[in-house]
Amino acid sequence: MGRIVVVGSYNRDTVLRVPRFPQPGETLAAAGMARFHGGKGSNQAVAAARAGATVAMVAAIGADAPGRGAIDLWAAECVEARYVIRDPALSTGEALILVDDAGENEIVIVAGANAALAPPPGDAFAGAALAVAQLETPVATTIAAFAAARAAGAVTLLNAAPAQALPDALLYATDLLVVNETEAARIVGRDGRPQDLAAALAPRFRRGAVLTAGAAGAVWGRPGAALLHVPAPAVRVVDSTGAGDAFIGAFAAGLAEHLEDSAVLRRGVVAGALACQQAGAVPSLPRLAAILAGGG
Repeated sequence: MGRIVVVGSYNRDTVLRVPRFPQPGETLAAAGMARFHGGKGSNQAVAAARAGATVAMVAAIGADAPGRGAIDLWAAECVEARYVIRDPALSTGEALILVDDAGENEIVIVAGANAALAPPPGDAFAGAALAVAQLETPVATTIAAFAAARAAGAVTLLNAAPAQALPDALLYATDLLVVNETEAARIVGRDGRPQDLAAALAPRFRRGAVLTAGAAGAVWGRPGAALLHVPAPAVRVVDSTGAGDAFIGAFAAGLAEHLEDSAVLRRGVVAGALACQQAGAVPSLPRLAAILAGGG
């Protein structure tokens, strides 16, 4: 299996359970509070490692308690952290997450050290099969990292989340795009069915575009090939936080293992569904045995 390098964020998540999301100006009482490891980059790195991949993390954290917790997490999950920068002048990123009784979430992020992430040295991608990035760290850093990754022979995968305007240089540097329906509609410039959005995005990227659609599963639009669709298994949703990251991690691990496209997509979909059954992002990320048992 090839090595995966994740260029992305680490946040400490504070999760509040609420019966529903508050209206503007409204105060609600939370039913409980918990703190977890988070950040899309870190979550995806851990998810890929749990799905069987060899993973390295490129990130920026503070020299504070949450930063020390991040280092401990990556060590426990066998995620290489030699390219992680600890800056004593900055605080580690934070996220406040509201989770309602239906398991849906709303998230507010304070970037902290994530906003200062610089491109890693070129040797970070030596022997890498895949470079993965998101949009919680500077876009310029991702563009530079993807250029280095391509030069080293790696495929570049962008999870374009959270949704925002994307410069042409970033799209050009991306081989494979993974987005949800909201993010896809923003890039395409219109709403549509998941299949239509995936088909519209596919020709823009060397390896196409994957659109995740929650309970409907995921669709992979591939240039010159038929659309792939894998429906999601039915699960009881406790907390959807981290489901997208579980998908990316397992999907990336499948790519690095050079599985057939249908098997890669299936592993991602199953992992995302399994992650909805437990509270917290990292605690919910499934391991390979559970993914395979779930049909992945």
